[in-house]
Parts: sequence; structure tokens; C-alpha cells
Amino acid sequence: MKSLKLIGLALGASLALSTTALAQDISIAVVGPMTGGESAFGRQMKNGAEQFVTDFNAAGGVLGKKLALQVGDDACDPKQARSVAEKFASAKIPFVAGHFCSSSSIPASEAYADGNVLQITPASTNPLFTERKLWNVARVCGRDDQQGLVAADYIVKNYKGKNVAILNDKTTYGKGLADETKKALNKAGVTEKMFESYNKGDKDFNSIVSRLKRDNIDLVFVGGYHQEAGLILRQMRDQGLKTVLMAGDAMNDKEFASITGPAAEGTLFTFGPDPRNKATAKAIVEKFKAKNIDPEGYTLYTYAAMQVWTQAVAKAKTTDPKKVMETIKASEWDTVLGKLGFDAKGDIKVIDYVVYKWDAKGNYAEIHPKGS
Repeated sequence: MKSLKLIGLALGASLALSTTALAQDISIAVVGPMTGGESAFGRQMKNGAEQFVTDFNAAGGVLGKKLALQVGDDACDPKQARSVAEKFASAKIPFVAGHFCSSSSIPASEAYADGNVLQITPASTNPLFTERKLWNVARVCGRDDQQGLVAADYIVKNYKGKNVAILNDKTTYGKGLADETKKALNKAGVTEKMFESYNKGDKDFNSIVSRLKRDNIDLVFVGGYHQEAGLILRQMRDQGLKTVLMAGDAMNDKEFASITGPAAEGTLFTFGPDPRNKATAKAIVEKFKAKNIDPEGYTLYTYAAMQVWTQAVAKAKTTDPKKVMETIKASEWDTVLGKLGFDAKGDIKVIDYVVYKWDAKGNYAEIHPKGS
């Protein structure tokens, strides 16, 4: 009886210690589309966040504590994003890496600002995200007014005098990117022959494809996500169109090629220089590959967002979101993407979008500004 009591006391003490240890962890979160049409990108973000937390905790953590990761799903839905943001704010999570869709990041950022949460998005490119003078927002990616310039530059150099069309899916990201590309094209003296919208989630694009065919469109720029872009491409090829499709950074997942098959060949998109090829990411990329994970797209951007926050916490010696954000903007940070510095708005100071081209085997490579 006595030995049972001692065992019970020992177990109780052990549970108390583990509870105390858990209570000492610093909870942070990654939020993105873990379900829905853009879940491929949510998976990228989750992979990046989980790998970072594993690596960081193995190295000892920060302020004498380990990190505990929570995962939020917004399904790229603005209302769901706001709900997730309010939940994490009420839980006093000091930092969130997210969201993916700009239409989610923008409403979520307001709830985070009210709830004293620092938000660094790895992926939301709409300029409005950092243009509202919120204290709590930053991004480790570029903006659509920069991305649109690079897309337009490529189109002007390679398709001047040809017929160009611009489509968008009416979302904050898609419409914003299409508008910025149109603006840059028009400024360079190129007027699109067609500017048309569709709804995110549409499956039948035959009427739009018929218009592209009627107007002899040589290149169609799509402001939207990879699911619809893939279907547009397939339906163009079904109608015999050889029109080149170009889009933005939301095409950077191999799922696009699984939608299109070999028809992906020749498709273009804009994105930052491939972070997997950077010397600063070499060791981390090898860790992903050992797990049979390809750290494409926004995987390493999510890892970098967390590197910035943890380094700033260590320097500020606190997780207080306002103090950490002041520290982030006052210095430069070593990340898998290279050294990152931020301006007063929370945008990174060095931007370098490039153009990629897909091949028939489902791979893509940089082609511009290196060449065409």
C-alpha cells in the first residue's frame, strides 16, 4: 500500500513537472489554408513552421524556453481568417506566421492589432497589407506593385506588338496583381486587348477561352490561383489555343502541373529567386529532403518569418509584440532567404522578383531577367 502511494506521488510529481514545462513553452502559430483549394500552400507553410520549431527547440529555444506551435486553418476565407485571428489573440499568442491569401491576411491583421499579436506573412503580396499604418504587420515576401512590374517588363520585352489579355479572379490578391500588371503594361505603351474577371472556384472557362480565341490572344496574364489557372490552360489547349499563360506567385506549387499535365509546358509565373538555391538555405533544404519534402514555394519563406521573430525576441529579451516589432524594424536579420531588413511599413527593403517557366515534366526554372 505504501509503495503504491509512493508511486502515485511520483507520478503526480512527474505530471506536475511536465505541466509546468509545457506552461513555460512560448506558443506561436502558423495560419494558412490548411483545407480548401489553396491547401497546397497551407501545407508549404505548415512544413516550414514545423521544421523551424524542431530545429529551434533542438538548438535550445529562446529566453530559456522552447516554442510550441499551433496551426490555424483559414481556408483562404476572410471570415474564417478573422475568426482564427480573434481566437489566437484571445489566447495571447504573441506571434503568428501567416496568412497566405491577402484577402485573409488583411482582415486578420486588424484582429491581431487589436489583440496585441505580431503578424509576419510569408506570402500575402497585396500592397494594402502594409499600407494601413498598423503597428503589427510585416512580410518577408514582396508586393504586387513590384511583382506586376516584373511581369510587365517580361511581356513588353517578349510580346510587344502581340495581343495580350488580362484575367483576374476578383480576389484581393488576384485583382490586385492583375491591376498592377495592367498599370505597368499601360505605362510601357502596351494596351491589353481584353480585361476580364471570373469567380474563384469556377470550373468552366469555355466562354472566356472562346473570347481569347476570337481575339487571337498571344499571351494571357492571369491574376489568380493555380487551380483556376490550370483549368484555363487545359481548356485553352482543348480548344486548340497555343496562347501562353502567365501568372503570379500563386502558381508556385507542383500541384499546378498535376492539374495540367504536360500542357504546363511554356507557362510562365513570377516569384522571388528560388530560395532552395540560396547558400543560406542549403543545410535546411537538406533536412527537408531527408524527410522527402520539397521545400518549394512559401516553405522557406515561413521558416524565414519565424527566424526573424525569434532573433528579434532574443535581441529585445522579451516576447512583447510591440517591443519585438520595434526591434525587427531597427535591424537586419540572417535568414534562409538571406539578410532581411524592414522599412517602417513592415515591407522588406530588397525585392527581386524573377520569371519562371514550366516544362512538360512538371518542373520550373528561372528564365528572366537572365534571358528569355
